[in-house]
Amino acid sequence: MKVLITTDLYKPTINGVVTSVLNLKKELVKQGHEVRILTVSQNLRSYREGDVYYMKSLPFRIYPQVRFPLNEEEYMQELIAWAPDVVHSQCEFFTYPYARKIAKATHAALVHTYHTLYEQYASYIPLGKYFGNIFLETWMKRRLKDAKIVVAPTRKVKCTLDFYGVPGEIKVVPSGIRIDRYQVREEKAVIQNVKEELNIPKNAKVILSLGRLGHEKRVDELLEGFAGLLENRKDRILLIVGDGPARENLEKKAEELGISGFVRFAGMVRPEEVRKFYQTGDVFVCASTSETQGLTYIEAMANGLPLVCRQDPCLDGVLENGRNGFAYRTIGEFMEGIEKVLGEEHETMSMESMEMAKKFGTDVFAESILGCYKKAMLKGELNSYEGAAVREKQKSGLKKWSWPRHGYARRIS
Repeated sequence: MKVLITTDLYKPTINGVVTSVLNLKKELVKQGHEVRILTVSQNLRSYREGDVYYMKSLPFRIYPQVRFPLNEEEYMQELIAWAPDVVHSQCEFFTYPYARKIAKATHAALVHTYHTLYEQYASYIPLGKYFGNIFLETWMKRRLKDAKIVVAPTRKVKCTLDFYGVPGEIKVVPSGIRIDRYQVREEKAVIQNVKEELNIPKNAKVILSLGRLGHEKRVDELLEGFAGLLENRKDRILLIVGDGPARENLEKKAEELGISGFVRFAGMVRPEEVRKFYQTGDVFVCASTSETQGLTYIEAMANGLPLVCRQDPCLDGVLENGRNGFAYRTIGEFMEGIEKVLGEEHETMSMESMEMAKKFGTDVFAESILGCYKKAMLKGELNSYEGAAVREKQKSGLKKWSWPRHGYARRIS
């Protein structure tokens, strides 16, 4: 099978979308499928690296790290000539029109994965706070109407798309991670070096937050909860790994709360270093309600970390209260959850996290996506057959009919 993946985001950017794309590509290639990627370059130069096509682009100033591509007709024609069986779009905005154009020109099945709940990002757009939801509901319904199947990483996302009125079939497929990569244990000396570099006391319990520091991630809430923890005991360190537009404000807030001596900002780390930071932690925390699935939750679990996260529908099947951690609704519950996880049940919860992470492997993910591809291709074949039937009736002088999904013909003229 030939699969073209289109995405606004790709290396060197590191986030959930990029991780999902890389994992999917790796698994599809492993199974013998031919995969190409169409994405956006980081400058005004278009170029190709193997099976990845980069389109020249300009920065999109409304949101950091996002760029919009400039028309690249040569690549369009080359990919159309390649004739993919499936075009799998990963982003709704800048590369989606290219995905739709190529799918239409080649009669490929168009599949789309909806990664992001944009309501959480409305504040980045002028007047988005007031009109963002109305715009999203109307726009997404029209934008995604050509997709044979829309993939939602969680039921939370599916419910949002259902609310928007997105037509067609919506399938829930959790994104996968490389479980084997994270279950390799780092040498004790490696973990000790991390602690020494960050000035973390040897016997301190490390509360880990790892991810992009956007305002919507609510890391300030973690600082407030951590400040409460320090009132009772000082053998705790909050390790914040990642970077983003909220970092400066977070550093100021830590100073205002008087806890900067117990907080470590490690900044952005390379993908190959992420594992040692997970394994430096004793518990993983997250206050975000903007996650569609939260791959960092699963990565943390694969590394044996219990979770203490703000209650959210995306945690369904990921976090089970009392088994591999706790979901909280208030700062008080956050503090209570941390103390429970770091208590006598820590080792048991750690083992449970590792076991529960196995169902989110990339092999399971790829098989589910392949199922979506096959179903989308079948839908395309049926649509072609039905369209041919309509055209044949029109040629024979009969009145125009459509052949819809419900098994009966609806008169349209």
